[in-house]
Amino acid sequence: MNYRRELEKLLERLEGEHREGENAPSLFLHSCCAPCSSYVLEYLCPVFRITVFYFNPNISEDAEYLRRVEEQKRLIRTYNREERGYPVSVVEGDYDPQLFFRTVRGLEDCPEGGERCFRCYDLRLRETARQAAAGGYDFFGTTLTISPLKNAEKLNEIGQALAEEYGVAWLFSDFKKKDGYKRSVELSAQYDLYRQDYCGCVFSKAEREKVRQEKGNNEKNSGIIVRGNGKSF
Repeated sequence: MNYRRELEKLLERLEGEHREGENAPSLFLHSCCAPCSSYVLEYLCPVFRITVFYFNPNISEDAEYLRRVEEQKRLIRTYNREERGYPVSVVEGDYDPQLFFRTVRGLEDCPEGGERCFRCYDLRLRETARQAAAGGYDFFGTTLTISPLKNAEKLNEIGQALAEEYGVAWLFSDFKKKDGYKRSVELSAQYDLYRQDYCGCVFSKAEREKVRQEKGNNEKNSGIIVRGNGKSF
């Protein structure tokens, strides 16, 4: 399935049904962070009445979690002041890293992007679906598909299965397509957003550090020295 095309067809239909702005559909949108949500909100808030659901127990460190959630709230306040579309609200889910660790127990050594990540997708999307159904929302979805490092096919597969289980429509997406990811980078710079370089869990952080170390060793072995001005010699 071309998830981006499916979303475009849905948006075209919804815009036709609600040209006067009355009875706009509601969307309960899971967000992983402000940078990833920046383009998604810009793209969707002219059509949906969006509630951002910030639920990310995978973030292992308290300070990192607090920094990210505050950036999310700051971005939403800014968008609402700019009146980009329908006002966006935010709900912060429970922050319990132990829930994440219980969910991925036994998969600690699984490579990034594998079954451990899929379990994490299900954890976050399941709670999103549950709350969307309880709140009577028309749709639920996630910003995760904007990341080139996330498996959009798996996310949509999980989302559709949860839609059938909880009785609320899943918003198919692949937000990185058609320069969506590029636009999120531009918006992050425009609004000076904190842009992290790992998903938040201890496993992805360890992977990031490993890659950095290997890169540093390769540069050292090749004789490259990076000066303070960022130029290589």
